[in-house]
Amino acid sequence: MASNITVNIIVLCYLAGMILIGYFASKKIKNDSDFLIAGRTMGPILLAGGLAATELGGGTSIGIVEKAYGEWGLSSIWYIVTMAITFVVLAFVAPILRNVLVKTVPEFFHKRYGEANSVVTTIILILPMVGLAAAQIIASSTILTVMTGWNFTISTLIVTVVVVAYSTLGGMYALAYTDIVQILFIVLGMLLVIPFALYNGGGWEHITSSVPTEKWSLFEGMGVGTAIGLTVMYIGSFTVGQEVVQRYYSAKDAKSARRASYITSALYIFFAFVPAIIGILLFGMVQNGAIDSAILSQYEGEYALPVMAMEVLPSAVIGILFAALISATMSSASSDLMAASTLFSNDIYKKYMKKTADTKEVLRITKITMIIVGTLGFIIAISDFGSIIDLLMFSFSLRAGGAFLPFLFGHFWKKASSSASMMSLIFGSLTIAAVENGIIPFFDLEPILLGLPVSAVLFFGISYIWPNKKDSFDLEYDK
Repeated sequence: MASNITVNIIVLCYLAGMILIGYFASKKIKNDSDFLIAGRTMGPILLAGGLAATELGGGTSIGIVEKAYGEWGLSSIWYIVTMAITFVVLAFVAPILRNVLVKTVPEFFHKRYGEANSVVTTIILILPMVGLAAAQIIASSTILTVMTGWNFTISTLIVTVVVVAYSTLGGMYALAYTDIVQILFIVLGMLLVIPFALYNGGGWEHITSSVPTEKWSLFEGMGVGTAIGLTVMYIGSFTVGQEVVQRYYSAKDAKSARRASYITSALYIFFAFVPAIIGILLFGMVQNGAIDSAILSQYEGEYALPVMAMEVLPSAVIGILFAALISATMSSASSDLMAASTLFSNDIYKKYMKKTADTKEVLRITKITMIIVGTLGFIIAISDFGSIIDLLMFSFSLRAGGAFLPFLFGHFWKKASSSASMMSLIFGSLTIAAVENGIIPFFDLEPILLGLPVSAVLFFGISYIWPNKKDSFDLEYDK
């Protein structure tokens, strides 16, 4: 067992560093545009670091190790590879998103489809953001609990406070700078696990000799249906997800947005096999006795990677790994907090609660909302929701089911109408929720595979029957 003192020092220094970055980034904030979209100044590298760090979170680190160790095996790579496919698709969509001069997805809906659509979109997008933030807080708290032996609630409180602190200090600038540090920590930390695991477990052949053949299948564990469902879900969810779209709105130009998408996709492909291999190595080490299964059985499945690290890695490496894992989860959590608070301050408070609010007041409300969303995430995290992956997939699906098609086609299809958008938003989202909760049986397939067709029939059908009467739309574009 590694020395907790060394591990704690490394991780605590990392946490302090994140808050410091937030503090220095706050010096660049002059108005709400700086805070929310970094003044539209981000180049492709900074933007790609943010896009990658936003989605390389608890699901792609702790969650994938858990699934690879469990029922998915090597096929768990598709959870990340499908993200890579999605960002190739987004490379064609990103310039369109960037060139529309808005700060949020509901702001686009307001200009394109009217006030009612904007309100419904805001609600549909804010609710999943709380779930997404909670999933990342759960992952970070899991690491701290194993690392320190603290009560899970105490660990969750510390993580929530740190994420909220640096996010509220520096806004999008803080997220951009911390994300570059975090993505480097994520990749380095996870890669370091593999050679040390092989060394402590007796080598590749000794460890993998205890791994059954089916664990190496690229599709048998997850299943083709789930992989297809993930691809559809990510394309729909990331296209309309405020935490992703807000990054594109921050790009200095359309070319930077496209290049950042390709860089992000390449990084995902490179990273996809890392947590999957770690999960399989952990399975083999438990089977051959290199790790005592009794220790692992004391915890839930999401604790698999932290427990493995504490058992077989040197203290300094554990510190780097845990800092990397916290990097992964906190970068995603901070993006989710930023997205949710932007939606509230920009699309609810300023539009309906106080239209005369100036920049300073909007910033203040944004920061207060971050604290509220962080608190809600904390409450969900300590309520023992279950699997991180399950929470993430439901949250991603919910917002993609209704909002994806009206948002995407609203940028260029003039016949798309307000009534069609509204029906798509409401019934696409309700279908996702109904399938997820077993109200509508759907052959154990992903809810998005029913929600999106329902949304499509309503959106395109109603638009053709009752098209947009103006046959135009009032959108401002960046020249």
